[in-house]
Amino acid sequence: VVFVESGGGLVQPGKSLRLSCAVSRTIFRVFDMGWYRLAPGSQRERVATIATDGSTDYHDSVKGRFTISRDNEKNTLYLQMNTLKPEDTAVYYCNAVPIKSFSWGQGTQVTVSS
Repeated sequence: VVFVESGGGLVQPGKSLRLSCAVSRTIFRVFDMGWYRLAPGSQRERVATIATDGSTDYHDSVKGRFTISRDNEKNTLYLQMNTLKPEDTAVYYCNAVPIKSFSWGQGTQVTVSS
């Protein structure tokens, strides 16, 4: 198993969630990492990227609300999501950036609804 996501749930608009992703050590140390999401009827999109040097990049739709981070000791990727909106509802996945041939994890469902 390469990626194990957790931390999703049902939250009201404006609330926060923190996602975690445990990553195989070899992959985590070598590759830039990202959070992706897949909403019903949409294509998978990358919402946040963090390079091995710690530099970050975000999709315009989440800038100022989401923060990606990595713990190199724990081989874990995080996504702090604040001020959540209904349009953030999706299954969230982590994977390398760019996407390689690694299998996707099961993802974690985030539902933003009142």
